[in-house]
Amino acid sequence: MRFTTVLALSLTAAAALAACDGPEKSATQDGAPTATLVQPESLTGQELAEGKFTPEILWKMGRIGGMVLSPDRKQLLYTVTHYSVAENRGSTRLYRHTLGEAEPLLVEEGAMAPQWVGPNGDFAYLKVVDGAAQVFLTAQNQTPKQVTSFSDGVESFWFSPDAARLLYAQFVQVEQTTSDRYPNLSKANVRIIDSLMYRHWDYWVDGRYSHLFLADLVDGKAQPGQDLLEDQPWDCPMSPGFSAEEVAWSPKGDAIFYTCKKSQGRVYATTTNSDVYRYDLATKTHTNLTAPNPGYDRNPVLSPDGTQLLWQRMLTPGYESDRAMLMHCNLATGEVRELLPDFDRNADAYQWSDDASEVYILSGINGTHQLFRLTMADGAVTQLTKGQWDINWAGLAADGSWVVQRSQLNRAPELYTLRDTTFEPLTHINQPIYDAVAFSEVEGRLMKTTDGGTMLTWIVYPPHFDPAKKYPTILYCQGGPQSTVSQFWSYRWNLQLMASQGYVVVAPNRHGVPSFGQAWNRQISGDYSGQNIRDYLTAIDNVAKEPWCDKEHLGAVGASYGGYSVYYLAGVHEGRFKAFIAHNGMFNFESFYASTEETFFPNHDLGGPYWDKGNAVAQRSYANSPHKLVQKWDTPIMVIVGERDFRIAYTEGLQAFNAAQLRGIPSRLLVFPEETHFVTKPQNAIVWQHEFFGWLDRWLK
Repeated sequence: MRFTTVLALSLTAAAALAACDGPEKSATQDGAPTATLVQPESLTGQELAEGKFTPEILWKMGRIGGMVLSPDRKQLLYTVTHYSVAENRGSTRLYRHTLGEAEPLLVEEGAMAPQWVGPNGDFAYLKVVDGAAQVFLTAQNQTPKQVTSFSDGVESFWFSPDAARLLYAQFVQVEQTTSDRYPNLSKANVRIIDSLMYRHWDYWVDGRYSHLFLADLVDGKAQPGQDLLEDQPWDCPMSPGFSAEEVAWSPKGDAIFYTCKKSQGRVYATTTNSDVYRYDLATKTHTNLTAPNPGYDRNPVLSPDGTQLLWQRMLTPGYESDRAMLMHCNLATGEVRELLPDFDRNADAYQWSDDASEVYILSGINGTHQLFRLTMADGAVTQLTKGQWDINWAGLAADGSWVVQRSQLNRAPELYTLRDTTFEPLTHINQPIYDAVAFSEVEGRLMKTTDGGTMLTWIVYPPHFDPAKKYPTILYCQGGPQSTVSQFWSYRWNLQLMASQGYVVVAPNRHGVPSFGQAWNRQISGDYSGQNIRDYLTAIDNVAKEPWCDKEHLGAVGASYGGYSVYYLAGVHEGRFKAFIAHNGMFNFESFYASTEETFFPNHDLGGPYWDKGNAVAQRSYANSPHKLVQKWDTPIMVIVGERDFRIAYTEGLQAFNAAQLRGIPSRLLVFPEETHFVTKPQNAIVWQHEFFGWLDRWLK
């Protein structure tokens, strides 16, 4: 059994899943392993003496990933990545854990993306060789053997059920480059662009696309593969996530199911229409299984006998935060149905039981992510886990217990076994840090919103909190905008770290976030400046009434949509806040619309283009752009941008900083030339954290 997760990310890898605050790079993607492995760093004597959580300690924490149970469900593969700030890179180690035994076995250093191969305990993984990732196979516990030797490397891979063939993803040049057009002008450096989608999230579209290749294995070596999408100008797995979960073999090995968005240019930029396809190995034909739906269809999962197909669907064209429906197809009859029509939440991840009588689902509920069971016979849904945590991955072990990855706002992800309601730690990757450093308490508080709703707000208290003292307080503004403030653990927007610096952190699940029903989630579209902004003010006003809250020293921080929220609050806060920090936020809606790449996002959430004067929703959005409130700005603000952010162009931040400077408002600009919508390089991240807290300390302490 396996889970398939939306965008193939741990739900705690970032605080967000949606457009404006998409997935941060995973630990295995950033800082590719080299010949010399990064060694885990112990706490220094000073760190032990102080017992305070710091940015440096955050970057000493191991990051778990790559979890996959063996076919007999008795063994577990997972990876742990450690970073070196001094070397400005990370490296990954692969572990195998026999369930029931106390300690895991380190099986390979530098290994990534593990998977089991066949029923006999064989497993494979990626490892960098001469600068390119290649597939390695460990069979019968023997020495690992290199399966691929492709000069361009392998991005992801899938062995056939009989282990006789290898399906792999690789980037190929499909369209002409400038060098192809002008072969005699080798020093020319220019991009020639004729259509939209010329850049995406963090890379320029240069005519290279991710394609699926099918290769035979001869004496354990992969032969040159057949390009299943030869000459086609689209990605599989899809950009920008390139998720391995978008591809699946049929259990019989006679077909490959995959997700693809087969469009280009203006159409690609303005639609979310992806489809699930079946490639038949015998006939070499591609069949679109989801053509009637104009929105997202993705992440196919076959039943153990191959007769049934699950996938995720969104109905609304151009709306990437629509309810993620769980769809079902009887492949023999072609009958298609929605499995959870009355489930007012998302099916974020799903897996079959061995006999296909049940489907297990990960979904957000009330500001957390939990595990559910769907009984196929009667459609009954049962919540299997409850508590103030996020379940980010789960696999059913042979003894009937669950192996899960769990995180909390004050705990990084670790693996646990779960039987009934009892969690037992399976990994203790960061236990030395938890033993030496003081961590916070987290409270979930319900607040009434101005429209009569009920809003869950997380309050993270400083370690050793004393209600008799006064504490400066930070309002955390979520990105997305359709992104739950769950029990997430981030290596940048880490609420535990903020609290550890002596701040109370207020994190509201304002209108527009999932896990509280679709009405709450959808409300924000076309109303950016409305109810959710009032929710933020409700949250900070509620907490400001507490005797321990220093209401004269309040700040507001956020990234992406959260950065927009900070810019907007700066014009309407009426003296509440004394400091702001905005990272990669939208400042001028008109310039944002004209520079972003996924145009379907502002078309849906802002209502359309700014030149559509007859569109009341759009015109209301643009009339309430933050830049039109700069005349009311009066509070110190720090602006942070990444020059390689193509989602929200870094020039949005330059506009905001320039406006603050011209108005004489104390302000600071951080520009990261190599960073994108996120900050992933260790030393850059340390600078980011120290500047972040330096700015808050200057104005709030």
